[in-house]
Amino acid sequence: MSNVISDEVERITFHCYRPLLSHFYVGPFLFLYSLWAAISFQSEQSIEVKLIALAGCVIIHILCGLFCVWSVEWKTLSMCYSLSDASRAYLAKVVPTRNNGSTQLCAINRRKKESGEEELWLDFQQTKYICVDGRNFKPISFPVNLKIEEYTKSKGLSNDDVKEADKKWGPNVMRVVLPTFQELFVERATAPFFVFQVFCVALWCLDEYWYYSLFTLGMLAMFEATVVKQQMKSMSEIKKMTQEPYLVSVYRNKRWEKVKSHNLYPGDVISLTRRSETVPCDLLLIHGQCVVDESMLTGESVPLMKECMVAEDGSCSYTGSLDIETHSRLHVVFGGTKVIQHSPAANKNFLKSSDGGCIAYVLRNGFNTAQGKLLRTIMYSVQRVTANNFEAFMFILFLLQFAIAASAYVWIEGTKDPDRNRYKLFLECTLILTSVVPPELPIELSLAVNSSLLSLIKMGIYCTEPFRIPFAGKVHICCFDKTGTLTSDKLELTGVCGISKKDPSGLLDINSVPLETIHVLATCHSLLYVDDKLIGDPIERATLAVLPWTLTKGDVVICKTIKQSLKILKRFHFNSSLKRMSVLVSKQDSSFNTEHLVMTKGAPEVIKDMLKEIPADYDSIHKKYTLQGGRVIALASRVLDKELTVRDVTREEAERDLTFCGFVVFSTPLKKESKAAVSMLKESSHYVVMITGDSPLTACYVANQLKITKKVLILTEHDDSWRWETPDGSVTFPVGEEDSAYSLCLTGQGMVYCQNTPDPKRGTLFDKIITRVNVFARVTPKQKEDVITTLKSQGLITVMCGDGTNDVGALKHAEVGVAIISNAPEVKPEKKDIQEKNTMKQTLMKQIEQGRRDRKSQLADRQKMLEEKLQELQAEEDTLVKLGDASIASPFTSKYSSVKCVCSIIRQGRCTLVTTLQMFKILALNALIIAYCQSALYLDGVKFSDGQATLQGLLLAGCFLFISRSKPLDKLSKARPHANIFNSYTILTVLLQFSVHLYTIVRLVAKCHEAEPRADRIDLEAEFAPSLLNTIVYIVSVTLQLNTFVINYRGHPYMEALRENKPLCYSAMGTAVFMLVLTFGIMPDVNNEFSLLVLPEGIQNEVFTALLLDSVLTFLIDRVLLRICGDAKLRQLY
Repeated sequence: MSNVISDEVERITFHCYRPLLSHFYVGPFLFLYSLWAAISFQSEQSIEVKLIALAGCVIIHILCGLFCVWSVEWKTLSMCYSLSDASRAYLAKVVPTRNNGSTQLCAINRRKKESGEEELWLDFQQTKYICVDGRNFKPISFPVNLKIEEYTKSKGLSNDDVKEADKKWGPNVMRVVLPTFQELFVERATAPFFVFQVFCVALWCLDEYWYYSLFTLGMLAMFEATVVKQQMKSMSEIKKMTQEPYLVSVYRNKRWEKVKSHNLYPGDVISLTRRSETVPCDLLLIHGQCVVDESMLTGESVPLMKECMVAEDGSCSYTGSLDIETHSRLHVVFGGTKVIQHSPAANKNFLKSSDGGCIAYVLRNGFNTAQGKLLRTIMYSVQRVTANNFEAFMFILFLLQFAIAASAYVWIEGTKDPDRNRYKLFLECTLILTSVVPPELPIELSLAVNSSLLSLIKMGIYCTEPFRIPFAGKVHICCFDKTGTLTSDKLELTGVCGISKKDPSGLLDINSVPLETIHVLATCHSLLYVDDKLIGDPIERATLAVLPWTLTKGDVVICKTIKQSLKILKRFHFNSSLKRMSVLVSKQDSSFNTEHLVMTKGAPEVIKDMLKEIPADYDSIHKKYTLQGGRVIALASRVLDKELTVRDVTREEAERDLTFCGFVVFSTPLKKESKAAVSMLKESSHYVVMITGDSPLTACYVANQLKITKKVLILTEHDDSWRWETPDGSVTFPVGEEDSAYSLCLTGQGMVYCQNTPDPKRGTLFDKIITRVNVFARVTPKQKEDVITTLKSQGLITVMCGDGTNDVGALKHAEVGVAIISNAPEVKPEKKDIQEKNTMKQTLMKQIEQGRRDRKSQLADRQKMLEEKLQELQAEEDTLVKLGDASIASPFTSKYSSVKCVCSIIRQGRCTLVTTLQMFKILALNALIIAYCQSALYLDGVKFSDGQATLQGLLLAGCFLFISRSKPLDKLSKARPHANIFNSYTILTVLLQFSVHLYTIVRLVAKCHEAEPRADRIDLEAEFAPSLLNTIVYIVSVTLQLNTFVINYRGHPYMEALRENKPLCYSAMGTAVFMLVLTFGIMPDVNNEFSLLVLPEGIQNEVFTALLLDSVLTFLIDRVLLRICGDAKLRQLY
């Protein structure tokens, strides 16, 4: 076994194929068939017994072969032998870590190096793993941690380097191979359920039910074909995310040349320009700067500025090796993003490209890029779980006990007659055993899911993994991101505080603050113009919008009210680890003398250490507004020393001895429907948790507004010790002694402390307290994942709702991950608004076309205005329709930004779950009824004609179809449905209802025997002929199955009542009327058409009365049990 240096692979074992004869499905069965032939030749048993034995051998043989398709573990066991190291092996069984796909049997590849050594590797989930010492594998390494000077001085690859790179890393290709319809259909047709269904159909054919068999087989094939088509559509959507190759300028062999983008390799030096195609691979920016749109990769709509590693004077502020995590935000351009503006380096001594692009170094290619990893996340990350698979299997085993008893009864009673055909008897016993697994089971379970899927699409919610819908009905905890999810990402500038001498804590209007503060607000940002449009962080745009200052394309900020301008010379960009940003600006005074200034903003606790003089009430002021939910940013500035030149100033020199310029306070208003959605979730028996990267004080304030918390304690560190304290610090508790009346808030640092603190009962302190925590603040994306996976490990089903790249990991690991699209409208627009928008769009397009025809110069401005307006409309439409890659990485995606979509998903989930559970009840009762009719009554000569079986299927098909079309109620109920089939209500109602049905059948059969005495000898092989017993049993069987639909339909409080589900109601009423026609012989020709006798008058009344009593009794039983134990209780977490 191999030790794998990877987070995605748990272990690797090495194997080789055994000779063909030693495979489990070959050699042993050759011996078995030979043994059968020898015994059959000498045995005097009947031919039926010999054929039954042969059929048993064939079935086991086929299953052994199919198990090699169903299970990699079985395939390895039956076809391979194990080896201790990779040098002699040709196969590797790769077992991934949890939530990272399924086990695969991969080929071990070999090649000879120039040194004569043999290199071993394997490809698993589009990642290449290299063997390092004959036993251990690790993912192939890329040049992402070299010395900085190795990147800045790189001269690209030579032809020999390219050949070697191609052997090592392969081409820059993300190849998603689309299987054909035939391949996918064969894969579906060899699935366990489908194989079992085909086996059942074959048995029915042997029992001469030709029409019924073909009808069922056609229905199954159509269903599987539909699933395959949907699967192909989903895979084609993934394929569209890959980039077609295009020409790129690459510096090789000391000259620029054009190559296709799929021929790029790590170590290449390329020219990066603005173009319609996305960036082909992960790049390190060496010279020049560019603005990048990462929305298709991360879901974040704010473009980012990327700067080069080397300054214009040739100096580099970094030493040591590249840290891709630290440098990625500012210097790495990721594959799958789009360059919307670029500026090449001005220094003539730098490497220049022929197309005037920025110079960049290729770090990673193929599926190892940022976009490639996202694709692999979508394709492989979470193991596919099928709704109710395990419960369905256990429930079938439960029903199988009854079928075995019925089958044994038929065999024992049947073999008492020595002349009875053993083959027919064996066939009947097999049919009884298979009757507990209705062939329509997977179809019926899928119908409910597909119905909910269509309903969600109508609400603007898209689901890429429909099997997760029933899980939404079982949810215990709903987790939400804060900014952009519960609150709006459009911040409002409230005012500035901390600078008034009269009232330092009071808020000043933006027009009343000193000019020094205005200068910091107007210049300390990363805003820039792209195509005449101001882009950048929403906070910075909101700030500049309220100031009487305008930013020009040349990074000059001009005041509208006084004659003054500031020129931004150099930026030290915001860094999440540093929590601050600074700029260097130049300003001319009234004497036209130029002075250079440093403008800085950042987190109050960070700026505090950089101030020359700290105000006495500094901490109390910013905490005051943070406690009120505001986002507080500290401002500072200073005049740069004259002996320092801007080019030589480092960040450390700039950000010291600053003068405090106040706190700017932003408010983050709640989205309109956040309160209502959270309230509905809490009232419907769900716990609500907030997981955010924002500060704990702001997060606790928002949580209090939403009633997620009341009184809260935050885990805080003081002098290397930890304690729980209220936000204002007035109440404290030691760790482990916190008051249960308080909600808990855990920060990212607090999480690390809890995860490293052991607990004797639960493993760690984090495992112990996580279910009590209502707010997680200042957490990293990885910590968001940890919260979700820890909740899952404690048996809790979670919803995670977020909108940004920081949430993608948590969205994928939650049972129900919901991504909402940033900057989309909160609610679905009215039809009237859509029509008006379409009309406006058509009008604008006509006017633009007219403007193009008319080339007069005076129309140029109007033409430009119209085109801009059309682009705005198109952009809004694109936001509503197009889903970014990050959104597709989540199982659910809402076109609208309101969290109310979570309530809609849970409503549909509960409706689907209840429909699924009631479907199991119905199918179980029907299976038991059929098992009895095929066993005890079979020996009485009862059998249905082919036409009767087909009619029965058609009559009940409508009920099966329409019961899955039930719509959920508009409001979530406090009651919770049972999470699985095994609960006291389901088991008791099935058994008691079946007891009543059994009594009804036995009683009516006894009445039939009184009217038509049973023959002394019954020929079970005789051709079907109508009889009184057959007619009564058929009418009773169909009516009782209809009864199970009507009685076991759940309705309120999860979905519409039976009378509101018009199609089901009419279908059930139509079937009931038809059965009354058959019972009372109202239309004798109809009875004759289906080989049914017209019942005598006395028997008619007996049958009608018995069936009516049966309906009343089963209804009372189900409703009493429903009242007593019909709903689940919310699990108490603490």
